[in-house]
Amino acid sequence: MTLNLSKAKNIAKVLTEALPYIQKFVGKTVVIKYGGNAMIDEALKQSFARDIVLMKLVGINPIVVHGGGPQIGAVLEQLSIESKFIDGLRVTDTQTMDVVEMVLGGLVNKEIVNLLNKHQGKAVGITGKDGKLIRAKKLKLHREGQKLTDEIVDIGHVGEVVSINTQILEMIKNSDFIPVIAPIGTDDSGASYNINADSVAGEIAKVMGAEKLILLTNIEGVKDKKGVTLTGLSVQQASKLISNKTLQGGMLPKVGCALNAVREGVNSAHIIDGRIEHAVLLEIFTDQGIGTLITQKGQ
Repeated sequence: MTLNLSKAKNIAKVLTEALPYIQKFVGKTVVIKYGGNAMIDEALKQSFARDIVLMKLVGINPIVVHGGGPQIGAVLEQLSIESKFIDGLRVTDTQTMDVVEMVLGGLVNKEIVNLLNKHQGKAVGITGKDGKLIRAKKLKLHREGQKLTDEIVDIGHVGEVVSINTQILEMIKNSDFIPVIAPIGTDDSGASYNINADSVAGEIAKVMGAEKLILLTNIEGVKDKKGVTLTGLSVQQASKLISNKTLQGGMLPKVGCALNAVREGVNSAHIIDGRIEHAVLLEIFTDQGIGTLITQKGQ
């Protein structure tokens, strides 16, 4: 076999660069919100799985929280159930909630578990209903600009996190298993709620004292008004981007989630481009990283 010296040196360089990061983060918890293209493109799915398995192997404790909006939409269409959205949130009646539970807790969750296991990981899939992991309440959607009596819009079984039961996560974390969590919660009466996966990931990162919260997106990261990706932001800088309306659309709640996590003790939040192979490893284990890093004081 011919030795490709250049390739071998490049591998050695990469490993050497990664070593101090591995040493720094060993034993720490990293919460990853998995969604977007990374869940659909086959090559990206494989690279994500290898990233997570490698993290666990070197002593980091990954917790995966996944979305599944496109998959839910596809099944609803197959069943001839119309999808309705208000302010970007899916209106979730009882029939739609049944589909959400089937797709998130069944099809999507088990596909991710199987993917990680295929790459020699030991993944276990759970929903927020298991072990009373996620206690939720009905989300009250306030419409801006309407009268007080008319401002609350009912969007059905869409919820927000009330509390996270860390007992089951601590048990899994202290084993060789990787938890894969579907963002479905229940209230005290047992009613089920579909919850935004970014929000669930942020709440879990806070209560688990995570070192990092990583949100995979379909763009390069947080951008300024000129479209330039901002690689490092302080809490103050990120807050200003919200107040001056630089951030719009889907990036707004993601940054809000990241800010909330960092303010509550998570060391750093990362909004990264999930369309890049091995995005998670590149962000954690390389000097430059990819996407946007949000910390208390910035870079």
